[in-house]
Amino acid sequence: MTPQSQNQSQNKTQLVIFIIAGLICLLPMVSSPIALILGFTLASIGWAPSQVYLGALTKKLLAYSIVGLGFGIQLDAALSISLENLPLILGSIIFTLILGFGLTRLLKLDHKTGHLIASGTAICGGSAIAAVSPAIKANSEQTAIALATIFILNSVALFLFPAIGHALSISQHDFGVWSAIAIHDTSSVVGAASAYGNEALTTATTIKLARALWIIPIALVSAMLFKGDNKKIAIPYFIGFYCLAIAIAHWLPAGELVYGAIFEVSKRILVVCLFLIGAGITIQKMRATGPKPLILGVLLWIAIGSSSLAYILLLN
Repeated sequence: MTPQSQNQSQNKTQLVIFIIAGLICLLPMVSSPIALILGFTLASIGWAPSQVYLGALTKKLLAYSIVGLGFGIQLDAALSISLENLPLILGSIIFTLILGFGLTRLLKLDHKTGHLIASGTAICGGSAIAAVSPAIKANSEQTAIALATIFILNSVALFLFPAIGHALSISQHDFGVWSAIAIHDTSSVVGAASAYGNEALTTATTIKLARALWIIPIALVSAMLFKGDNKKIAIPYFIGFYCLAIAIAHWLPAGELVYGAIFEVSKRILVVCLFLIGAGITIQKMRATGPKPLILGVLLWIAIGSSSLAYILLLN
């Protein structure tokens, strides 16, 4: 066998392994962080396929998954809880985005990466980053760095928040509100709140779903801010379909079982997207980026976590 044929055979083997790993991410036992790490690991050892442009594939799958997630939004409950906690929800989002903009400039971090981290902190972690990324035309590396930062903090939150809640004797309801505001991803919010109690879980889940509605305006505003020299604002098409999915689920409740299935499938596709995003970055790229993304994420997290807790305990 010639060296060229050996390389071709090796490339095919690596491609098969990569595809199998991606399909495994569809299984329920594979979480978002694990999928991201798996893709990152394969890329770091040189097993991510170079003959396939993962960036374009990832953006399409992200758009489809975000639309599908719209079928899981309970509009009545989301609107009700949004109005009830509007000052805290809206105030925390605006505060985080403005602070993120300032800290990004202070740290001299790439603006799109900083905005993605701020968006993920402000709304709902990976889902927000997935929605905002195509709106600002972020590349796979910028998206992967932002997601990696958010997922690291999510893992810490699962253990840290319940411990703080018990130490401060925070009520079930207040802990549910706090965790929904200050923890990034819905999965981590559910994990931390369920460890605290049933009432905390119910409150946190409802508020977190309400915050997910803000993906729409944030993605639109982001598209406006990052339009560059374009005279026209390129509004991502999936935002309209996301709204349509929410409306269909609300006005046609007879299809609840179908909507639930679409929602679950979309969550798994999102996990696959995170695997593909992870495959777009390597240790070398992370070293080139430096610690600034994580520093930004930690500073934003401390700011929103402490300020929201103070608001809940002192003013609510």
